[in-house]
Amino acid sequence: MASPQAETPCSGQQLYSSLQKLLKIHTSSTVTFHPKLPQTSPSRLASTSHEKTILYLAYGSNLSAQKFLGDRGIQPLSAINAHIPSLSLTFDLPGIPYIEPCFANTRYRDTNASPPINDDYHKDRWHKGLIGVVYEVTPEDYRTIIATEGGGASYQDISVPCYTLPPGLKTVDPEPKGSPFMAHTLFSPRSSDDGRLQRPDPSYAQASARYMKLITDGGEEHSLPADYMAFLYNIRTYTITRYRQKAGQALFLAMWSPFLLAILVLGQMVADGDGKVPVWFAKATTWIFIGMWGSYDTVYKKAFGDGERTIGDTDADEEMGVRRRWCEKGEIVL
Repeated sequence: MASPQAETPCSGQQLYSSLQKLLKIHTSSTVTFHPKLPQTSPSRLASTSHEKTILYLAYGSNLSAQKFLGDRGIQPLSAINAHIPSLSLTFDLPGIPYIEPCFANTRYRDTNASPPINDDYHKDRWHKGLIGVVYEVTPEDYRTIIATEGGGASYQDISVPCYTLPPGLKTVDPEPKGSPFMAHTLFSPRSSDDGRLQRPDPSYAQASARYMKLITDGGEEHSLPADYMAFLYNIRTYTITRYRQKAGQALFLAMWSPFLLAILVLGQMVADGDGKVPVWFAKATTWIFIGMWGSYDTVYKKAFGDGERTIGDTDADEEMGVRRRWCEKGEIVL
């Protein structure tokens, strides 16, 4: 079940933000053409003085132009691919069982540690650090990013060293070359005292195919390195494979959708200009999510099957599917 420490306003704000994200993912249907962004200039990357623009590192659904430029209305001035060896990609932010089990996040990485020999989960098989896109945005657009990610209470705004990557690179060098530049990113740590709603195994849940498509589409748009794209395509997505899971999904939505819709409607009414909701609302949201995940763990999962991982996946089928996709494109396969 969810951690009992998830009673803080920070957790409630994060859950409200996740619910907004889920709604936008499932209501985005119009695909609009967005022109390719110019590369960020070396002088801007090297500048350490106070600037009129902000460098923002994206690694999840914000890689996608449909999500970042379309749904969120951000207008980046430029962009550049980046390697961030101090961070690793994770999928440990809880969503909603049977629909959107988890969302992307990052964690700090020990760059001196040796990669594990065996990884139980495909999403943990990349050991070269985070790969993402650094956007140059205006302060106004950066405030919009913060607001759509929970008004600054869902995540910590941190600055991390980044190394530029040329578009279309085949293989990422584990040891980046050149001089780093600093960029802002949003980070939600998994710890015992930060109050974040947590699942027992941070790597167990699988993201939905719809959510992963936003990430892989964004990676293709920005021509991220081929071996990193192979890793992303190799991540298994959550799929309902049993009729009882489908029934469980319908019953779960029937029970919890009124509460979730109420959170969305009331949240828009009480949130301030930065998208931050009051403490009482954040606490109420947290308790609703604790109840939702508690009902899943104690009732729905036992009666209707897994709402976080696909039932019936086999390693061989998954690996062969990825190899076929990438061999057809003549790209590198992990």
